[in-house]
Amino acid sequence: MHQNYIPFRDTGYFSSLICNYLDEKSELKPFYNRFPNLNSFKDQIEEKQKIFSTQSRTVLVESLNKQYQNIDASKSTLQNIELLKSNNTFTITTGHQLNLFTGPLYFLYKIISAINLSKQLKEINPKYNFIPVYWMATEDHDFEEINYFNFKGKKIQWNKDAQGAVGELSTKGLEPVFDLFSKELGNTKNASYLKLLFKDAYIKHDNLADATRFLANVLFKEYGLVIIDANDAKLKKEFAPYMAEELLNNTSFKEVLKTNDKLSKDYGIQVNPREINLFYLKENLRERIVYEDEVYKVLNTDIYWSLSEIQKELLEHPERFSPNVIMRPLYQEVILPNLCYIGGGGELAYWFQLKQFFNKVEVPFPILLLRNSVLIQTEKQFEKLEKLNISSTDIFLKRDAFINSKVREISNIEIDFSKQKNHLVNQFEELYEVAKQTDKSFLGAVKAQELKQLKGLDKLEKRLLKAQKNALSDQVSRMTELQNELFPNGSLQERNANFSEFYLEYGEQLIPKLIQSLEPLKGEFLVLTI
Repeated sequence: MHQNYIPFRDTGYFSSLICNYLDEKSELKPFYNRFPNLNSFKDQIEEKQKIFSTQSRTVLVESLNKQYQNIDASKSTLQNIELLKSNNTFTITTGHQLNLFTGPLYFLYKIISAINLSKQLKEINPKYNFIPVYWMATEDHDFEEINYFNFKGKKIQWNKDAQGAVGELSTKGLEPVFDLFSKELGNTKNASYLKLLFKDAYIKHDNLADATRFLANVLFKEYGLVIIDANDAKLKKEFAPYMAEELLNNTSFKEVLKTNDKLSKDYGIQVNPREINLFYLKENLRERIVYEDEVYKVLNTDIYWSLSEIQKELLEHPERFSPNVIMRPLYQEVILPNLCYIGGGGELAYWFQLKQFFNKVEVPFPILLLRNSVLIQTEKQFEKLEKLNISSTDIFLKRDAFINSKVREISNIEIDFSKQKNHLVNQFEELYEVAKQTDKSFLGAVKAQELKQLKGLDKLEKRLLKAQKNALSDQVSRMTELQNELFPNGSLQERNANFSEFYLEYGEQLIPKLIQSLEPLKGEFLVLTI
């Protein structure tokens, strides 16, 4: 295997917010608690240990044991669940939607980041235990975001009418999707395994939450991964006081707005809070709770309560209340002895909006870690890149910039007219001096002529570049084809492709090789040749 690292900033695919965070820019420090390095975790442990109770640990373990009743969990996973009873045990958490067959490739990278960081922390803090946790987003209701995955440029999609929380969706109707995917896979040994995995997950389980738990457990159980479904009555009861505060005082709305005012001076805002950041959840229903005309209502229904009635509903049925994107992170940190949240750039962006809210409700804010990002290339692709003298940084350039840069590099003709443009500018400087000494009104004519000639040189340069592209069409075609393979649809591989494409190639060695290669605290983009 070959490993090459590139700063996230140099890839061109990450926001200034994320790049500045990784650079530890001072203006961002008010929006997070501790920066993700090994030294930070000692203080994070002490802070979390003081506030996370034995009672909360008991409820957590009871809920997890119930969720794992019908799962063939590994010994290490069951041990990790048991360890959560102890006050020297903490979690490293990542979360993801219930995308069909895991969705984009970075699903693997999120979980592997959590696994590897847990292992790394244990090595340097042996008296503590660190448990990797995958938080299933079972309460989301946007089916269109999760009902497909891409396989070799084709969209494998599950079409059905869907309402309510996606975790409760029936898996009926996935047989045609399985048949289509099976045909695309072929008949190799690895293809046969993928067919079996899809069938066992989605055809043999009744709902999407159970199917996803089964799939993630099969892929990662030997690494002790603990999978949690927070759509759980006992866990919601732990969170009920915070939901009551939300209903009565709109705390998150007030605090996040204050943060947004500060953050928006330099960066875009990822999410905007509502006055009440909770949904009401029942079978085939997940709708916003609003306060209008002095009553609490569930949008698009005839459900409503007075204040005392909704407080009673929350007390008796906390499972019917569901946090939105603003409240979900707080829910996570209330029910887990969590130290670190691992997410993508978009996720971390909205976490930065929540620090002041966490301070207000007196819950420790976790360390935020950008997940590992990886570009996987085969040995054959690696050799082609070397032969074409394409560096790892080159390949990340946008299409036109990439081709233009490489054509200029390999051309036997100088295509850069910078020297000629500089010479022209110097000549016009002399004309400006002449104009000043004779008639100042002549300056405008000189300026117009200068711009015209510079523009002419630009046109000539572009025409020469185009001509050289035609002359070097064979090399251009090979370079373009190679970049298309590594950046499907002009986007990052990890955001587009599904893990199944790579499992076909590498089989059961895929995840172990990734486990071996990914370094969560490295803070750079990995180009990995397997």
